[in-house]
Amino acid sequence: MSDSLTIDQVVRRTGLTSRALRFYEGRGLVHPFRSSSGRRVFSRADLARLHRIVALKNAGFSLAEVGRILDGRGAALDAVLRTQLAALETEVARIRGAAEVLRLALSRIDAGERLDAATLCSLIENGATIMTEKSQWDAVSAPYLSEQAKADFAAAAYPPGFDQADYSARWAALGAKVKAALPLDPASPSAQALLDEWNALLEPFTRIATPAMGASVTAMYSDMPNWGEGAPSPGFDHEVWEFIQAASRHRKGK
Repeated sequence: MSDSLTIDQVVRRTGLTSRALRFYEGRGLVHPFRSSSGRRVFSRADLARLHRIVALKNAGFSLAEVGRILDGRGAALDAVLRTQLAALETEVARIRGAAEVLRLALSRIDAGERLDAATLCSLIENGATIMTEKSQWDAVSAPYLSEQAKADFAAAAYPPGFDQADYSARWAALGAKVKAALPLDPASPSAQALLDEWNALLEPFTRIATPAMGASVTAMYSDMPNWGEGAPSPGFDHEVWEFIQAASRHRKGK
C-alpha cells in the first residue's frame, strides 16, 4: 500500500517511541495492520489518530479518556472538557502552592536561616493546608464576586513573605477578643478601640483591595448565615461582623 508506514517511520513522524506505539496498540487505541511476517504496518489514518492521541495526552487526558473521546463513547464532549479543565485548574493551584512554599523556603535561606528537613516538611505541610483552605474559600466566595472583582483578585498579590497561617491565627485571636467583649455599645471607646485593631489587621487587604474587591467581600461576610455547613471560618462569626460594621458606621457618622 502506497500510504503504509513502518513503525520506524511513525516514530520519526510522531516523536513517539516504538515502545509507546506498542503500548497504545495493547490498550486498543490504535490498530496497525500486521503483515504476513508479523511486522506492524500503519496507515495514514493510524498516523492521524496517533497525532490526536498525542494532542489529547498533552491536554492532560488519561489514556482511557483518550480512547473514549476518539471513539465517541462516554459523556458529551463539553462535559468531558469541563471536567478536565477543573482537574487541570486544581493541579495548577497545587503546583503554584508548592512553588510558593519553595520560594518561602529559599527566602528564609537567603536571609541566613539554616533549614533542616523537618522545617522544610513543616513548611510544605502548612502550604498544603493553606491550599485546601483556599479551595474552600474559592467555593464560598464565588457567588459574591463580580467579574471585575474576580479579575482584581487574580491580579492582586500580598507582599513577599506574607504568612497566611499566622494571619489567619491573628484573625481568630481578634475574633475571640471581640466576641468576649459583646454585648458592647458600638459608639463606646472600647468598641472604637476594637475597631482600630480590626482595621489594623485588615490593612494587608485594604492596601491591595479595589472598590470591586471591597464590595464583594463586604457582601460575602454580610451573608455569613447563608454560607451553609462545612464553610471555612474567617476567625469570627456573624455577630462579631455585624458589631464591627456598626462601630464603623458610628465612626463614619461623626
